[in-house]
Amino acid sequence: MFDPDGLPELRKTLADRIHSDQKLFDQLRAEVQELKGRVRSIKPRSVTATSLVATDAGNNKIAFDPFLVQLVRVVDSYGKQLFLDAVSPTSDTDILSDSQFDVTGAPKTPLGRVMVDLGKKKLSDLSHMIPAGKRTREEPETVSPSWVLVYRDLCEWAVLYDRICYHTFATDTLIVRDGLLRSKLFREELFIELMNKIATAMERTQKEDKRRLFLVGLAKHSKVLSRYQLALAIEDILPGGDPVYVEIPRKLEAKAYVWPEYARGTEAGGEGEAPKFVAGTLHLVRFGNRKADPIWAVDIFQPQSDPKLVAEIFGYLLADAINGFPVPLYPRCLQRAHEHAELVGFDMDIMQEEIFAGIRNALPTEKRTVLDEFRLNPDPSGRRYE
Repeated sequence: MFDPDGLPELRKTLADRIHSDQKLFDQLRAEVQELKGRVRSIKPRSVTATSLVATDAGNNKIAFDPFLVQLVRVVDSYGKQLFLDAVSPTSDTDILSDSQFDVTGAPKTPLGRVMVDLGKKKLSDLSHMIPAGKRTREEPETVSPSWVLVYRDLCEWAVLYDRICYHTFATDTLIVRDGLLRSKLFREELFIELMNKIATAMERTQKEDKRRLFLVGLAKHSKVLSRYQLALAIEDILPGGDPVYVEIPRKLEAKAYVWPEYARGTEAGGEGEAPKFVAGTLHLVRFGNRKADPIWAVDIFQPQSDPKLVAEIFGYLLADAINGFPVPLYPRCLQRAHEHAELVGFDMDIMQEEIFAGIRNALPTEKRTVLDEFRLNPDPSGRRYE
């Protein structure tokens, strides 16, 4: 704890520091002033809304797992399982790549279909963050375990791609991705190529099936929102009274990122790095009618960034967010997808039992009792809470 006698000095130090940095906050307030003329109100509309979401590491904690197995499971907001796999940081990525195809070489998973359509046979060719199979076999100690999470995100992108490009829709549908429509996981310009194929498929669906598809990415947290949220409130950029949204110019967006290329869309010119990570135009939206209601970051798919279409899309999102529960004013379709994807309770118990069964079968018969004894003797440090 702080010494009470030292608090006055600490208080003065903080006050001096804030005063010296006042110009930085004044700059933020000045930057958001240009947004005032861009704010638009939202009117609710009706459309089928669906969402795709993958489990994350926080949902998959295992009580005892020396192999660090990560279950990759992607579901939609109706609870339909669209992808299921289990990997660990020491998995052979060549074998993992081959498992996306059947014996004839045809894709049998959404990720396999993405690999075929992008002309890649190995996961390491799809993403520079996936280690080559040779390295996972010969130098496993040098492999960062974070590649498992990259694989999970690739699977989620693959399901999104497969859903739009290879399925039919009975009605006009708004597809909501958990996260913004941008990624640095793919090699070179593969991400933009993937999103261009999605745009082509959406146009084909509208022309042939007479069904309109809309794609957005929604994030609870954003560097842009963190940078400007207080300035937006002080300058009353998003006034109360109606649900509202505002498009964020690329130059403001770039100031919030360490890497400015994360704010370079396809509209960028020839200067600087080629736009290859971004497929959406960023908007800040508040679905409630009070100033204190939460603000979310939303990427509108860039081919659908026409102002009239953007207003229509936010109307669809508003209709779904009004019924948000348990998080208020957050799209219900995303929350349902999280509920279905989350591995807790009985599902987690099943996964834990399967892991123990696998470990037990891998042990020599005379050593299996050791595992049984281990399970009957939990962590003694937990007794202090009894």
